[in-house]
Amino acid sequence: MVTAAIAAGCTLLALAPLRRPFALGVLSFLLTLALNEVPFLGFYYLLASTLLALSQGGIDAPGSRAAAGLAVLATAGLAVIAWRGLRAGPAVARALDEGLGAGWRGAVDPALAARRRRLPLARILFAPLAFRRRDVERLANISYGPAGRQNQLDVYRHRARPAGAPVLVHLHGGALFTGKKNRESLALLYRLASQGWVCISANYRLSPAARFPDHLIDAKKVIAWVREHGPEHGADPAVLVLAGSSAGAQLAALAALTPGDPAYQPGFEDADTSVSAAVCLYGYYGRPAAREAAPDSPLAYDGTDAPPFFVAHGDHDSLIPVAAARLFAGRLRAASASPVVYAELPGAQHGFDRFNSLRFEAVVDGIEAFAAWVRSGRAAAGDGPARYDAAR
Repeated sequence: MVTAAIAAGCTLLALAPLRRPFALGVLSFLLTLALNEVPFLGFYYLLASTLLALSQGGIDAPGSRAAAGLAVLATAGLAVIAWRGLRAGPAVARALDEGLGAGWRGAVDPALAARRRRLPLARILFAPLAFRRRDVERLANISYGPAGRQNQLDVYRHRARPAGAPVLVHLHGGALFTGKKNRESLALLYRLASQGWVCISANYRLSPAARFPDHLIDAKKVIAWVREHGPEHGADPAVLVLAGSSAGAQLAALAALTPGDPAYQPGFEDADTSVSAAVCLYGYYGRPAAREAAPDSPLAYDGTDAPPFFVAHGDHDSLIPVAAARLFAGRLRAASASPVVYAELPGAQHGFDRFNSLRFEAVVDGIEAFAAWVRSGRAAAGDGPARYDAAR
């Protein structure tokens, strides 16, 4: 009964998370983080407990029958959660069509188009935290600034070390006061690295020891480091996509909207901190009630000269309301000449990029397609060399 009740309660919170007060929203997130992305784990838990009960005398007692009924209801709820995860694929496809135009696939260089591949069901079903790939090497804890561990980054690259690779930089989440560089979006980093990208995941200074704009300054230092040292690792910074999760998405958006701003580049004012595109996953953008004036809110910037953006947010996020992401994407579209892809993911909570899951696989597919479109446009303009493709 206890086992079934726990599973049923967590499944209910995943289906309908509590959002207010904020403390209950945090509790909903913590209790359903894994279940909402990998509902199969809940099914295995229920199956094991039921088989154990059967081996110990059956379920003839009234209490056992009630527990079995709860297990059946929880299993049905888990099936709904899995179905919602499958809906991410169509949602991302619609977002790409709306953001890039219905004929966007025809504008993608065939050499850069995403290859057909099989869904990694074995990993999703049985190894949701297994991210490593044999063809990818990770160079850990490279210093890019004077702040010790908080100014370190990891480089993910193909073991063949092709030259002229495009770059993706990822910034972790954690509300600017916690988190680390090897926690989120690992499936994205390993996937792109296995296809010839140079991927970088970076730490940055955290509160309360650091205050804004220290976090943003560090993000720009990472970009400047890539411009200076990326070629040593096979990177061509002509194509540099900046990505982030939660607070990292906030920093990615701010950095993309303030390229070269000397206020956020003390001591390296002349460094080129522009990016080719930005990818924001369940980010904080400010309060949706009114236009933000605070400099740490992406809504405070008009976005006139913004690069292309890919924004993904869950409609069940109990930490950052989806309305803020809608507002940010809408304002960017109204102000910027560059495309904005906004994917609203059915049933997704905060932190949906921490596992190999049906949902995040679809999001990674979308990011890969978006990046191919960005690279194709830059190549057509004559400033996006693709030397690495010859080595793929």
